[in-house]
Amino acid sequence: MLKGKAALVTGSTSGIGLGIAIALARQGANIILNGFGDADGPKAQIEALGVKVAYHGADMGKPEQIADMLQFATGEFGRVDILVNNAGIQHVAPVEDFPPEKWDAIIAINLTSAFHTTRLALPGMKAAGWGRILNVASTHGLVASAQKSAYVASKHGIVGFTKSVALETATTGVTCNAICPGWVLTPLVQKQIDDRAAREGIPVDTAKRELLAEKEPSLQFTTPEELGALAVFLCSPAGNNVRGVAWNMDGGWVAQ
Repeated sequence: MLKGKAALVTGSTSGIGLGIAIALARQGANIILNGFGDADGPKAQIEALGVKVAYHGADMGKPEQIADMLQFATGEFGRVDILVNNAGIQHVAPVEDFPPEKWDAIIAINLTSAFHTTRLALPGMKAAGWGRILNVASTHGLVASAQKSAYVASKHGIVGFTKSVALETATTGVTCNAICPGWVLTPLVQKQIDDRAAREGIPVDTAKRELLAEKEPSLQFTTPEELGALAVFLCSPAGNNVRGVAWNMDGGWVAQ
């Protein structure tokens, strides 16, 4: 379905981003990976699906590196047809104890980076008459949790940004939507589970169950594969008139 399209997925060397990248590659899209850590393993996984793959290690908190990544992607594949803004970081602390440098980093990577990638990719999409912008937000883009002020602010911001871009592109072949996962067992969430287990002196499995029980009525983690399938739907012809939504996949979290 996506044969010949080029997809740039930020924060895609693991977790949600890698799950989405693999799902798009299975539909024939060529992939530009981005992120820290091991890139060789993810590249090999995607190459095995019979598509082209490239990697750029841009720090998503640095606009000049983002610009270089978009130029690189255009050089590799001509343009970016599908942009998935997934890169994100987290820090947990009460507002009065929240380090200002952590606030600035979270806003820069979780929110401002999507502005830079979008403004650079959008002209090519408009010229081609087709494009998909998928912003990976969170249930925390729809509801809040304590001690996550920067993360919640950044994810609410990305939902608002999504709506504005969707309105600006409403009469074009470009769509912009947000995906709002609940708990996904990514390295970011695993760290929260491990911290809880250490703080409360409980087994990791118990901490995991407690985390789910607090927020997610299904008591199940959403998987990167499920999120990848949703991304594929939004890139399909069936998604042509899905514009500006914040689509939560959260086991009932926001339904409460």
